[in-house]
Amino acid sequence: MMTFLYILLALLAIVAVLAIIGPKSYHVNRSMVINKPLPETFNFLKSLRNQDFWSPWEKKDPNMKKEFTGVDGTPGFTSHWEGNKDVGVGEQEIKRIVENERIESELRFIKPWKSVSDCYIKTEKVDANSTRVTWGFSGNNKFPMTIMALFMSMDKMVGKDFEEGLKNLKSHLEK
Repeated sequence: MMTFLYILLALLAIVAVLAIIGPKSYHVNRSMVINKPLPETFNFLKSLRNQDFWSPWEKKDPNMKKEFTGVDGTPGFTSHWEGNKDVGVGEQEIKRIVENERIESELRFIKPWKSVSDCYIKTEKVDANSTRVTWGFSGNNKFPMTIMALFMSMDKMVGKDFEEGLKNLKSHLEK
């Protein structure tokens, strides 16, 4: 019986140490130059409904159910989705728009696990006909995600999706 208690205490100590040393936050972003003027690129990006044209998750579940509330392209507009296991259930709400510079939104995931992340799309003029688009998100890891984050990289998990989405965006806007 004492051996079992020592093993249990050792396991609890290991879990506690891993939770303490695990990363408490994450930040992922990718950038790409789009060969379109900044105002045209920004106006397209601030509409959440336009994500249907370039989001990598659209391809992962073309049958996902969506509901929208509010006025698209303005703070408060919310896109709610319910999809397969690859896209889950959640919503995105536009929180702030700085015209021709930045769109900030909050991502609220419900399934497969609950989490909240801050998402942004930043635009910068490269020249009269080109715009650098940076797409990113960040958030905080809570227990037990702090332990899981020691063994899996959010950047590796989501970075490829961001790259694919930006390639889709470039292709759509430049055609």
